[in-house]
Amino acid sequence: MRTLVLAIAALSLSSCGTREPLQSTPQLTVVQGEAGLPAPARNDLLAPDRVSLIGPLDTITVDIFGVPELSRQVQVDSSGRIAMPLIGTIDAGGKTAGELAGDIETALSSRFVRNPNVTININSSVSQVVTIDGQVVEPGLYPVTNQMTLLRAVASARGLSEFADEDDVVILRTVEGQRMAGLYNISAIRRGLYEDPAVFANDVVVVGDSPQRRLFRDFVSIAPLLAAPVVAILQ
Repeated sequence: MRTLVLAIAALSLSSCGTREPLQSTPQLTVVQGEAGLPAPARNDLLAPDRVSLIGPLDTITVDIFGVPELSRQVQVDSSGRIAMPLIGTIDAGGKTAGELAGDIETALSSRFVRNPNVTININSSVSQVVTIDGQVVEPGLYPVTNQMTLLRAVASARGLSEFADEDDVVILRTVEGQRMAGLYNISAIRRGLYEDPAVFANDVVVVGDSPQRRLFRDFVSIAPLLAAPVVAILQ
């Protein structure tokens, strides 16, 4: 029995090897603590813009400059269309705010509104979401922002669960109709070994399960029971 306990402990501890210290690479500059990190430049504080598409059930504001009676907040219907005075229904799904504004301007120009100036704001989006599944604390659907990355997506789901495998994280994505999967190591990303990948709308993030963590939990739970007879003999 003692041999079994030692074998389980050795197997559990073998998965927790000593980490090597960080070294500078072409992708990473390591700065010692006493030197301190330099302050970011202004451009570093701006997230690169990503295309945001209007989808079904999103809520948008249509603002027509100088024509307040036509301006309004509307919800895109399940088929991706909105209804507007004078122009009736118009397709909004799959378009950017600028594209939809241009379509509305064109439609209004043909219906006696001279030189319309239309601005579209997306108030809330239920179509721009990422699915986070697997070994996270709260799996589910989460809204995507221009700054969403893998680490931020996992943080949105309240972090990794007890049995998460940091070396087994997958991002599933459709690119031009083709399903693709990216494999990532969260521990390496946290250590700055490579860039935190961007996450986009409709991505599916799946955090794998760690059998070693489960085995260690089981070992800890049965260890007192295995040790009890030894204690009794010693007494």
